[in-house]
Amino acid sequence: MPMLLCGFYQTNLDAILKQLEIKFLIVTGSTTSVCVESTVRDAMFRDYSCVLLTDCMGEPIGYGLPRSNHEASLLVIQTLFGWVSESEEFIKSLQVRPIATARDQR
Repeated sequence: MPMLLCGFYQTNLDAILKQLEIKFLIVTGSTTSVCVESTVRDAMFRDYSCVLLTDCMGEPIGYGLPRSNHEASLLVIQTLFGWVSESEEFIKSLQVRPIATARDQR
């Protein structure tokens, strides 16, 4: 059985997302430099916009070294393929602020 390295490879994920008219993906996962990065690259090639939540993913390769594959992948993704955020900041950005109406201004 082949190991799944990308969320799109040999799955019906793309068909489901297209059917639901999804354009934006919030990405989390393990092995940032392999599975996460591969999924984000494939998503970009399929015209999805991705936001990666840096504190909701991990990287066992090079863990504990001064520079990690995790950081390198985040740099590549932020530069070329999508956006990078911490989960707390992302959640704050989703908070709905009330819109002032004419009645509120009286």
